[in-house]
Amino acid sequence: METDGTYESRDTTGGAVPRPAGPPVPPLPPTQGPPPAPHTGRTPPPPRPGTGPRPAAPPSVPPLVPPRPVTAPGVPLPVPGAATAPVVAWLDAPRPGAAPGIWRFRHVPPPPPREARRLAPVTVAGLLIPLVVGLLLWSAWRRGAVPYQSVPLIAFTPADWWYPGTTSPRDWHGEEARAVYDGVFFAVLLYAIARLGAWAELARHLLADRRPPARAGLTAGAALIALTFVWPRAFPGIGWEALPVSRPVFSLVTLIGGGYDVLTSPVLVYTVYALIGAAVLWPFARLGAWPAFVRERLRSRAATAAPPPDRVVPAPLSQWPELRAAGEWRTADLLAGELAAGRMNDVDCARIRRNLERGRSDAGGLASFVDTVLRRGAASWAHPSGDRDLPVRAAAHDLLLGQVRIGRCAAEERNPAAYRGAGLALDPSALGTSLLVVGPSGIGGTGRPTGPVVESLTLQALTGTCAVVAVGTAETPFGPETAYDVVIRPGDPSSPYDLDPYAGLTDPDEAAALLAEGLAGDIENVDARRAATVLAQLIGPYRAAHGRFPSVPVLRELLEAGPEALTALLDRLPADGAATMRRELEARIRQASTAADAGPLLADRLSLLDRPAFAEFFGADGGAVRPFSLKSVTHHPLRVRIELPEHGHEEASRLLVRLILAQFLTAARAATGRAHFVSLVLDDATGALTPGTVRSLQRLRPYNAGVVLGLRTLGEVPEALHGPLLGAVGCRVALSGISTWDGRGFAETWGKEWVETTEVAHHTVFADQPMTRFIHALRKKITGKAVTTDAVTTRKVERERWSASELAHSVPPGHAVVSLSTVAGEHTPPLLVDLRN
Repeated sequence: METDGTYESRDTTGGAVPRPAGPPVPPLPPTQGPPPAPHTGRTPPPPRPGTGPRPAAPPSVPPLVPPRPVTAPGVPLPVPGAATAPVVAWLDAPRPGAAPGIWRFRHVPPPPPREARRLAPVTVAGLLIPLVVGLLLWSAWRRGAVPYQSVPLIAFTPADWWYPGTTSPRDWHGEEARAVYDGVFFAVLLYAIARLGAWAELARHLLADRRPPARAGLTAGAALIALTFVWPRAFPGIGWEALPVSRPVFSLVTLIGGGYDVLTSPVLVYTVYALIGAAVLWPFARLGAWPAFVRERLRSRAATAAPPPDRVVPAPLSQWPELRAAGEWRTADLLAGELAAGRMNDVDCARIRRNLERGRSDAGGLASFVDTVLRRGAASWAHPSGDRDLPVRAAAHDLLLGQVRIGRCAAEERNPAAYRGAGLALDPSALGTSLLVVGPSGIGGTGRPTGPVVESLTLQALTGTCAVVAVGTAETPFGPETAYDVVIRPGDPSSPYDLDPYAGLTDPDEAAALLAEGLAGDIENVDARRAATVLAQLIGPYRAAHGRFPSVPVLRELLEAGPEALTALLDRLPADGAATMRRELEARIRQASTAADAGPLLADRLSLLDRPAFAEFFGADGGAVRPFSLKSVTHHPLRVRIELPEHGHEEASRLLVRLILAQFLTAARAATGRAHFVSLVLDDATGALTPGTVRSLQRLRPYNAGVVLGLRTLGEVPEALHGPLLGAVGCRVALSGISTWDGRGFAETWGKEWVETTEVAHHTVFADQPMTRFIHALRKKITGKAVTTDAVTTRKVERERWSASELAHSVPPGHAVVSLSTVAGEHTPPLLVDLRN
């Protein structure tokens, strides 16, 4: 169903979101040095390969600041060309409040849903039958064929008005009395037909869904037609005979007045005409609600002609009304000029507005904000990388709200009326509850929503509100590598960064717990706590002896070593201050080479990373690459991409994904008081989910962090974790093409709803009377159907919102069923979304 321009912006490809016309203008040289680069590991990282150090920005002349206007405060300053700047139109676009998940950029709420009502066939038959009977009765009355038609008239009128023994009038009294008598019968007959035929109910049904102007116009047209029947002589060219309305009234006036002389008074005649017209128009005015329509039009015209004096039109955001209200006209004019000149894009606007809100809430923060803007203009608070936009964009973004558009809700009955035809968007408030995407990508020409989500998070990182870690293969559509600050390619010698297997921790127990989750978290018969104890008994003493954690090859040797080799490590421990480590290592020596020893199993798992392709990675001694810790994203708005190895290293990739997920969940919950949102996106979470990580997902919401998980099928997760996983995440996406086994898990999670069902039972009618049986037999002979009666039963039952079969077979290609939740507790029902639109 085409709804462009009705429920949202006409632009569905992101064209309404402005892009910079060219490279940004070099920022003004600050009086103080630029902000230091974030610490991303134990040693500072080198620059990205091929980029080299960034040249210092040449000095430039500050942009001319327009003089302070002489207009009163609150009136926006007109900026030349502001109406044609795309970023100005984007910034000033309406964003009305809407239900969670709705794309609010230029969203137009749909009109209230109209109740689909159908006129019952009984009502139609009840209208036609009294009308036909009434016409026949009126025709018989006009011909005098009704028995005893004149008896009441003769009985209630004087005898000298009629010839004796007849119903013929003797003079004008009888003629006028008969006219009044016909009018009274016509009025009674018309009232009876209207009541029996339910004319008022039919009229209300036809006018129920009409707007007030259309309703008033239709009833006015019907009233005009009625007047042509009442006064046909007033409309030349119409030869119909007038209905008995005006004639009986004037006959009654003549009888009461004592003759025709009373009709010579113009005042009386026109008064009677007015009363007759009012009586004819009154039912139409009541049906069309004419008084209410007239009052509303007068009220709106008065409001348009004379607006209240205290009415203030809000200033557009492109004029920075917050700064003008605070008296900072010079800063507001500078930013408005940057917008009009095209030197600011949507990233700059979102970043500066974020710092403006922070400055207004802190004591003395507004003065610091003004000072920074006057010195650096649109480049104020730029990302440490210097980037102010992404190289390319593939989705529609609204950085003012942090939303990314992923599709359009289908206009079908399953979706609530507020969502039908509206765009569906994701933002940090929804991603903070974590997102699970299940289904094969590429069905119907669409990919997973993980690509647009990563692009949105990288854009928000440039505004300082987000940090993102995107994990996938080289073919994953996460954008070019130039859109990231840190790119890690384990197994690639050209990778400038390495992944720290110990997450930058210094506590051996914490580091061992994370490493055990990655090595043995997916093994059912191995207790992760036991594996963590074995690793802690080795890496703790090794750190005490060598001052660092062991690399992957060294750790593997320690896990496979017997008591003799471990005794050599015991001898290297310092004599003083290592009693605890000595006790741990002695316990490990006693357990080595026993039947219950978990060391060989851990060494076998660790051998996946101890391959020639990874010789210079994972903390290798003398490695050329620098280790990177995921703890850095909790302190700085970094954009990190990790490209997993392929082609023979699939098991190693799964081990790395488990390790990365465990490290992220620990780092996100360890950092408190963080201002920016942190997110981890796993395009393929196969083998990454363990009982420990699922439990950590449930405790992630209060920490301003979220995880996006992509799965081809729920079968890639242990069956015991299906229910806990679907319950731990707040946002769920079921792509088209999933199986009924996957659909069963979603159907149970989304639950049931109460619906009203109508059942119609047909019962055969058995007649007892001979004539009735004959009529029923004749009817069956003609129609071929037996005479039946319908028994209608209406009741409320519980029905699954989306059944497993419907999810597997009824979701069209390119669509998905999406349910969202926010950290504030708001949620949406499952929505059918077209991801291609």
